[in-house]
Amino acid sequence: ISNVVDATNYMLHGFGQPMHAFDLGKLAESTIVVRRARAGERITTLDGVARALTADMTVIADAERAMAVAGVMGGQDSEVTEATTDILLEVAAFEPRRVRQSRRALSLNTDASYRFERGVDGGATARTLEIAAGLIVQVAGGRIDGAPIDVGGDPAPFAPVSLRPARVERVLGAPVAVAEIARRLTSVGFAIVSQARDSMQIRPPSWRRDVTQEVDLIEEVARLGGFDTLPDDLRPWRLGTVPDHPVHLAGQRVSNALVAAGLAEVKAMPFVKGAGGVTHSRVDNPLGEDEPYLRTTLLDTLARRAEYNLNRSQGNVRLFEVGSAFVPGTEPLPREEIRVAALVMGARRPAHFTDPKPPAYDMWDAKAIAELIAKTAFSSSDIELIVKSDDALWELRVDSRPRGFVRRVALDAPIWASPCYGIEVMLAVMPSAPIAPAGRNAWGSATTADAGLTQAQSKFKPLPVTPVAEFDVALIVPDTTAAAQVEAVIRTAGGELLESVVLFDEFRGHGIPDGTRSLAWRLTFRHPERTLRDKEVEGRRAQLLKTLESELGVRPRSS
Repeated sequence: ISNVVDATNYMLHGFGQPMHAFDLGKLAESTIVVRRARAGERITTLDGVARALTADMTVIADAERAMAVAGVMGGQDSEVTEATTDILLEVAAFEPRRVRQSRRALSLNTDASYRFERGVDGGATARTLEIAAGLIVQVAGGRIDGAPIDVGGDPAPFAPVSLRPARVERVLGAPVAVAEIARRLTSVGFAIVSQARDSMQIRPPSWRRDVTQEVDLIEEVARLGGFDTLPDDLRPWRLGTVPDHPVHLAGQRVSNALVAAGLAEVKAMPFVKGAGGVTHSRVDNPLGEDEPYLRTTLLDTLARRAEYNLNRSQGNVRLFEVGSAFVPGTEPLPREEIRVAALVMGARRPAHFTDPKPPAYDMWDAKAIAELIAKTAFSSSDIELIVKSDDALWELRVDSRPRGFVRRVALDAPIWASPCYGIEVMLAVMPSAPIAPAGRNAWGSATTADAGLTQAQSKFKPLPVTPVAEFDVALIVPDTTAAAQVEAVIRTAGGELLESVVLFDEFRGHGIPDGTRSLAWRLTFRHPERTLRDKEVEGRRAQLLKTLESELGVRPRSS
């Protein structure tokens, strides 16, 4: 469009210095003034949009009116055209905070504002002005008329930053000589203000406004020496003394467990299409108008990912996320809850030549995943899954308090897609968010924000060397009695010698009364120091069957 504008863009992208060329003939009294905008003042920017300015915005004006929004975009009234004969070239270092305020208020993102918001080199404006003027003369002709006018002079140098060589060694894990530290830093523009045996004062160059702390200088020392030269052995200290929060640790444990189970983790933004009203909270400045609401459930996000895969003929989906859900309430802000959600459908495992058509995920697989999440997150709590009806398959309870669910998930899916199952478990309510009265959480139970999340202490013991005593027991169990109830009684009645209980068979049909089914368990007993006698095992079997019949009305199968 214009070789003059091309030259200023070259300086923007090549030197990181935004600059603007004004048509001097269009400036009233050939003057520019940097000032605050006046109340009610307007400007038509280079994109052809008329914009209203506010008094907290900085503008570049002529003697009468605003000609550019400082650091953001120039005005149409003073742009360079084919008829331009005289140019005023402006180069500045604007305050990043004010540029950001103006850019956000005007909803106007530009290459110039991007760089000003991150800070330009205030000490290089004179040099970049000289280069840009010479470049314009080369490509557009003309001559430089007069010396540049410097308003404000060079910016004040940055304050020195203290650096301790002992701290460098502690952070990097290896000693670096004082002379070597000085050599590395001065090679990239840093200045050594003073130097003592145990401390150095170092001034960052004008283009390094990001260096403000000692750790920033240590990072520079490590970078210039090469990260690959640092030792990788473990040291007997940690970088911080603050312990990790139980919610963070629980999320890490669950994430590791689900990855080990074959699921892929999703890191998604918490925005959804939503329904508005009281069901979702709308974001004031959404990233996109197609998803302006905060989600109330993580499964909504995972379901959209599953549909994305199905639209591309990928029906095997195993996803999970540890993230935040936002539940609207009576408070101005929604309640933020940390949850874990998993979604599975399609083949239970990858195909193999020994198993070319593996079975698909079913509701029992989803239940097993819910148990895995709960036992990993709440390792020291009692976990139970209560049977529900319809698409809500189970309700997850931790210490008798509702904390999650297992359900079927409805998708916009092709007819060939297998059923989809979702699991969602609440880990905690964020303490900074308003919590419902009486300490009740999202599932309606009274609990603290991170109740039960503390990891139980692991106990180790030698592998046993004594033989086991195993026997199978088949029981006639009413349909109204859950297998988990029977297993709980077996574990209690089995005593300390009961090592494991495994449910391995279910049968309905001939010989089984209506309204019941046959469940078979394999029980393993072991004494840590000696071999169990047959009389001991038989006595425990008889006592166990007697307890089952008296407490649950469950009797052994006779045929």
